[in-house]
Amino acid sequence: MSALPIFRNTVSGREVEAPALLESIDPYTTKPWAQIPDDGAEQVDAAVTAAKHAFQSGAWPALTPSARGRLLYRLADLIAEHADRLAAIETRDNGKLIVETRAQLRYLPEWFRYFGGLADKIEGRVLPIDKPGMVAWTRREPIGVIAAILPWNSPLQLLAWKLAPLLAAGNTAVIKPSEHASASTLEFVKLFAEAGFPAGVVNTVTGFADRAGTRLVSHPDVAKIAFTGGEAGGIAVYHAAAEGLKRVTLELGGKSAQIVFADADLDAAANGVVAGIFAASGQTCVAGSRLLVERTVHDAFVAKLVELAGPARLGDPADEATQIGPITTAAQHRRVLDHIAHAREDGATATMGGEADQGWFVRPTILTGVTNTMRIAREEVFGPVLAVIPFDDEAEAFALANDTPYGLAAGLWTSDTARLFRGAEALQAGTLWINTYRAVSYMAPFGGYKRSGIGRENGQEAIDAYLQTKTVWIDPMARVANPFAIR
Repeated sequence: MSALPIFRNTVSGREVEAPALLESIDPYTTKPWAQIPDDGAEQVDAAVTAAKHAFQSGAWPALTPSARGRLLYRLADLIAEHADRLAAIETRDNGKLIVETRAQLRYLPEWFRYFGGLADKIEGRVLPIDKPGMVAWTRREPIGVIAAILPWNSPLQLLAWKLAPLLAAGNTAVIKPSEHASASTLEFVKLFAEAGFPAGVVNTVTGFADRAGTRLVSHPDVAKIAFTGGEAGGIAVYHAAAEGLKRVTLELGGKSAQIVFADADLDAAANGVVAGIFAASGQTCVAGSRLLVERTVHDAFVAKLVELAGPARLGDPADEATQIGPITTAAQHRRVLDHIAHAREDGATATMGGEADQGWFVRPTILTGVTNTMRIAREEVFGPVLAVIPFDDEAEAFALANDTPYGLAAGLWTSDTARLFRGAEALQAGTLWINTYRAVSYMAPFGGYKRSGIGRENGQEAIDAYLQTKTVWIDPMARVANPFAIR
């Protein structure tokens, strides 16, 4: 164990010793490859205290908004310089393909450039107030200490979605990555000191949810929680936030439908469906895990999918030729296989795949004979499992797509221009991709309908989520009025 590299937390601008260490498992080899701190309440309290101090005093609150923006630009340049190294760490830690982590990390600087540019565009308003002789205006101010809680599937990408706007707004942060994939975050946070951020603006804690996580979300000095993860974790965070009257942004699960009409370019649609469910081994919140396909092309379209995805190469995610990587954790591997077994019990047929491979791999799976009432069509699997459901007409397709407790994303494949506009209005999802899938941008708001979450990340809406409004009233004449009546 002593030979494994140790990744340490950063608190108040310096790396800190851990009270104990956890092994981080390489999902490809299923063996430990690194160690991370196993934190408890004491370490969380220290990180929050550092963030609170940095928010209230010292260099950070004294910076002009333009100066904050320049720090974010500097950070963006450092991320670009270290992108490939950070991508390699993340791939080793969570098993995501290097071609994807590298693409994500090379794109990541744009989040900090975009929100760095917004830092000095935060404006209040002078109100045309209806009280004679008075002046009133609003100020947009930061909230305070933000707890940013990350999942294991895309930790650095999802961290940037939170960190870039909250810092541009003038807040400070305590980051808690998943205990299954902390290494890339702990390495990434070292760049803040190099970029010139004041000590304590960005801090990290690691460890299990029932110790470090619970203490962080319930800490009285945490003003807001920005969480990405599963529905159960989101509910627990929401309960804790309610106890402390904290603000939240929650990005939770999905059971996103890809709807393919007979008039679509079926080759392009097949490519998009495969990308939506088998990229990242299906371990994405926007996985298009329900395929709704017009009955007249059902069999031919499924055959296209099998032809495209069947030969996909499973293997080492650090090998650029690999197309399907491992499931990130042993528990998730078991969960995916349990979902497949249950679907078979319900009457679904594994037209492709349906079984485990070596280690923590699951072969890409296409299930046919699925109805929208089956468990496989209702619950998020978070693995490479596609449930195929036929439909007969547009009304049925849109009804099936909306018949889910989730509403994170949807895909629509059609050449009918009128239909795509009808779908844009009818489909209940925070993101709708038409004739494409799984595209994201720092400019485009992202978040869910229904049980898929609360609030939006990315775009100008994101920075609003980390600001609060103060209204200022002035009576320039300081007139004496009746103290027993409202003015």
